Amino acid sequence: MAIYLRTQSPTRTYRPAALRVPALRYVGPNWYAPVMGTAIVASAGVALPGDPGWLRAACTVVWALSAALLAVVLVARAGHWLLHRDQARAHLMDPAVAPFYGCLSMALLAVGGATMVVGRDVIGHGAAVAVDAVLFALGTVTGLAAAVVIPYLLVVRHRPAPGTASPVWLLPLVAPMVSAALGPLLVPELPAGQWREALLLACYAMFGLSLLSTLVVLPLVFGRLVHHGPLPLALTPTLFLVLGPLGQSTTAVNQLADAAPGAVGAPYASAFAAFAVLYGVPVTGFALLWLALAGAMAVRAARRGMTFTMTWWGFTFPVGTCVTGAAGLAGHTGLAAFGWLAVALYVFLVAAWAVAAAKTLRGLAGGTLLVAPRASLPVTVPAV
Repeated sequence: MAIYLRTQSPTRTYRPAALRVPALRYVGPNWYAPVMGTAIVASAGVALPGDPGWLRAACTVVWALSAALLAVVLVARAGHWLLHRDQARAHLMDPAVAPFYGCLSMALLAVGGATMVVGRDVIGHGAAVAVDAVLFALGTVTGLAAAVVIPYLLVVRHRPAPGTASPVWLLPLVAPMVSAALGPLLVPELPAGQWREALLLACYAMFGLSLLSTLVVLPLVFGRLVHHGPLPLALTPTLFLVLGPLGQSTTAVNQLADAAPGAVGAPYASAFAAFAVLYGVPVTGFALLWLALAGAMAVRAARRGMTFTMTWWGFTFPVGTCVTGAAGLAGHTGLAAFGWLAVALYVFLVAAWAVAAAKTLRGLAGGTLLVAPRASLPVTVPAV
């Protein structure tokens, strides 16, 4: 923390001026994205078929890193609100930044879920349940709040111009889907009967909330691309955010189907298991289509000089949800093709995480990521 001194009189008497932490002024809510992207590497790794010991050990290290990152970013964001409230309020009123407040919820939930499936090997089952329960409760409450407040601000205060829909609008809407996917981990920990059933059905309600909201926004995003051309180069990675609700919803129906037998009666449990396949397979097909489209757009942007920004973390968490979704379908269908799909996507996830992490560290070391953002880029780039 830097302390700035000021001369008060010719006698050169000094006294400390206001304490400032300039680096925190531009630590926006998008800084939760590295936490999400790191946690999903751990969770997705142990979800793969086979689960070799060396991979689980590596995922344990990654989980510990994600927990440390969460603590650091939470402290940094608290300092941002405490020391730079004007900038924090400006972020909330900025339609390009406000949707990233959904990342707070997903970071809490992602680390909590990783603690249950990976961290329990280190801290024990009881402690893992306690940590996940706290993070799940906080993440769910903040996620539901973001799913209401951010769209409200978008309509009442932001009033974006026609044709400016962005994939980042999905961030606060997908947060409840993350709760729906990770809530089933806690269902068996509750007393049998009403408590388990209530949590299971609450997760299904959040599944529906997020899914239907996504179906409202996604056509706006595609319409913006069709009528106004590609996104600015720096924003091209945000196209991968569309994979988030697709992969996470597939993960959710599989996880809920696994938790259903201990929470609801046999007819519904069997129906939930069937629904997991009937829903998950078509949605995975659409996710692969969008992955190909977004990948082609990213290659196009890279050839036109796309440089690193924090949006590159969009290559991680959404793809990780597709890994867990495909792994869940492999378990429910017994089809090896889904297992190989999960492995292929996980290889991409790890590579994307390594590149984003390395470039983020370089940007932090060089001070380029903690400065005022550049002026807005043009909506389109010239076609070639």
